[in-house]
Amino acid sequence: MFAVIFKATVGQQDKHYSDTVAVMRDLAFNHYNCIDFVAVSEGDKEIAISYWHSEADIQAWHQDSKHAVAQKLGQDKWYRAYTVEVVEIKRQYSFDNQ
Repeated sequence: MFAVIFKATVGQQDKHYSDTVAVMRDLAFNHYNCIDFVAVSEGDKEIAISYWHSEADIQAWHQDSKHAVAQKLGQDKWYRAYTVEVVEIKRQYSFDNQ
């Protein structure tokens, strides 16, 4: 399993940003086999982590034309800076007290 860690300093985010995020999330799950996606913001910082079965799925997602448009909007409008890290998960364990 792989994870994509997106860390950003946000710029001006508007309704178009929110709408685009929803479309991108749907696209990732329904067309590129995304397993899970979690995003949080604090102040001007944002971090999003998505989980994937394979690096090939991540590469296909990255090359999607709609995703490319969203990335360009992010660079031009919604983010001041960002970093993307693709990592392979070597081990996973959890606890659930429910």
